[in-house]
Amino acid sequence: MSIMGIELRRSAAVGAALVTVVVGTGALYVATGRWSSGWMPLALAIREYLLLLWPLALAAGAWQGRREHRAKVGELFATTARPRVARMLPVLGTMALTLVVAYLLVTVAGIAWIADTSAYVPLPSFAVVTGVGALSLVAAAWLGLGIGRLLPALVTAPALAVGGVLLVFFVTVGPSVRVAAALSPAHGSGPFHDYQTIDNRVSGALAISMMALAVTGLLLFVADGWRSRLTAVLPVLLGFAVALTVLPHDRDVLTWPVDPVARELVCTDDTPTVCVSRVHAHVLDTVTPLARQGLAALGKLPDAPTVVHEDTHTIGYDRDEPAPRPGVVTIEIRIDKRGELAHPAAVVPEIVRRLGVPYDGKCGNGNEVVERAAAYWLMGREPRSDVGLMPGLIEEDPEITTGAVALWRGLRDLPEAEALARVTAVRNALLACQDPTGLLSRSAR
Repeated sequence: MSIMGIELRRSAAVGAALVTVVVGTGALYVATGRWSSGWMPLALAIREYLLLLWPLALAAGAWQGRREHRAKVGELFATTARPRVARMLPVLGTMALTLVVAYLLVTVAGIAWIADTSAYVPLPSFAVVTGVGALSLVAAAWLGLGIGRLLPALVTAPALAVGGVLLVFFVTVGPSVRVAAALSPAHGSGPFHDYQTIDNRVSGALAISMMALAVTGLLLFVADGWRSRLTAVLPVLLGFAVALTVLPHDRDVLTWPVDPVARELVCTDDTPTVCVSRVHAHVLDTVTPLARQGLAALGKLPDAPTVVHEDTHTIGYDRDEPAPRPGVVTIEIRIDKRGELAHPAAVVPEIVRRLGVPYDGKCGNGNEVVERAAAYWLMGREPRSDVGLMPGLIEEDPEITTGAVALWRGLRDLPEAEALARVTAVRNALLACQDPTGLLSRSAR
């Protein structure tokens, strides 16, 4: 322990840990909206930032690995009776310990942001994803130690930092998903949806590769000759081969698996029923009054929907679009950077906008002007542009809003029964996959 204490004071381990904490926490807090929806998005975000952290650990190890050469004491230490492995173990242990602690500190910094807003904690999966991420930093540092001792030039560490970024990036986005899953610590961490996770078999395969890489780095670091250095390559090759056999063959499982528990619906006890996914359960109280306001607007129509569900369909994982459920309106739940409901003003219009008719992706008929005018008549307010209301929309044809306002004013001037009949005719046309154009400007039959 006293030797490790000396290593902590004199080696690059503490510096590498501080850089990891600063870079990792800084990257997290620059874009909190990417992971504020829950614990697993946080774990995946940190794994994604290994694109930066992994090369830094590799470079830190290389810088540390050239210490004997820099101090010109290699020949002196080689003459001591103490085995080289015994002398190197404190260096290896110190680098591993500090980087694991640094990775966990970055994780704790993220948890502090979401602790009050995220109630769903998939602890086993979270622990596995986090643990494999920390292991990958240890593997990078140990490999860097071995390369730094093998090539003790001043340029080795910065070259490895640049090369490490390129390696992780190109392996992650490369043409082979299986190679990426077996080798890249950032694979599977890109945010596709809030129900995302990493399959345990994928985590196991990456853990095998990272442990083999760590063993290779260790052997390079303690090797005394070229023969033993060449032998050090065998563990990483064997580990990669074993990792490929462990990986599942389903591309969807490799790339964007879904946590089924996170996607389960959590519903209100009273009616009208409003349901959100378990990972978004903390915003149910915020969504409920807005959703019921939308249902009340739709309630003016005959046979109107009476239930609102979060749309938990995930593009890329679900092979088929789920069949629309009668009497149910689905909406998308979005979480802002504080972990609360994003764009609450969009909830009611999103429920009412198609008059309660689910879009199945097959019916091409529709008229945005007519649908918007009818929806806003049900809501009792003048139509407005979706720009600034619907997330991600930055441009819209102004004629849509202008035409919708004109039709809405015509509906407003009619007796309520007549206006309702015209809006009902629009809804029926959408149900029948027919073009509703003109239905608001003439008497409904």
